[in-house]
Amino acid sequence: MTNSFKYELKIYYEDTDAGGVVYYANYLKFLERARSEAIYEMGFSNTELRKEFGVLIIVKSCNINYKKPAIFENKLSIISKIKEITKTSFIMEQIINKDKELIASADIHLVSVNSDGKPTKIPEILKNKLSEYVS
Repeated sequence: MTNSFKYELKIYYEDTDAGGVVYYANYLKFLERARSEAIYEMGFSNTELRKEFGVLIIVKSCNINYKKPAIFENKLSIISKIKEITKTSFIMEQIINKDKELIASADIHLVSVNSDGKPTKIPEILKNKLSEYVS
């Protein structure tokens, strides 16, 4: 078993700015997609977490470092790892590579909240699964 998740994507024209470089905010969308895919790989969905457990996983904070640009038609891979888990939150490290070269990295602090937006315990079944992926 691996302790990370891999998500691959291709850069389309719509992802770029006038100079043909990926617009900085689009990296946040790419990271979100990779996190959602990680949840699916663990056997859950965001809809299921809300309906069955009454929780949503939201971003509390994001620290992203841009190293090199991605451009139109580049193929990127995003590696996501769980760094830390508490009762109500976890930190995911996400690394974006182009041809195995680091182009951006991010630490995302995610929090489990109830329908009122208040922090709540991560469901035990999810917490146990997340624990399997701590690196």
